[in-house]
Amino acid sequence: MFVALGVLALVLAAVGLYSVIAYGVAQRTRELGVRVALGARTSDVLWLVLGDGVRFTILGLGIGGAMSLAVGRWVEPLLFGEHATDPVVFGAVTAILALTAVTASIVPARRASRVDPNIALRAD
Repeated sequence: MFVALGVLALVLAAVGLYSVIAYGVAQRTRELGVRVALGARTSDVLWLVLGDGVRFTILGLGIGGAMSLAVGRWVEPLLFGEHATDPVVFGAVTAILALTAVTASIVPARRASRVDPNIALRAD
């Protein structure tokens, strides 16, 4: 049951991050079109949007890690045979969340890298 809830939380986190990045790309379509019109390469725009996703991820992992370390002593009685500050678990969770966040950021980043400057500049 805990695994199912964990997977559900991971999916919700991925959808939420995807939504935030996609919304940001939609709001910045004109800016990205100007960048492409002025000579930005596709990879430049791709890394610009992926950088936003990575910044959100680092911020979220930092806040979440600090909170889980602070609250771990209250949760530890519920864990069977594990410590609340197990570094292997922290590392695995961090890696899985980081991979999920980068994966969720790739789709809006690819969409942003294919912005047509003519359409972006004419859109209202």
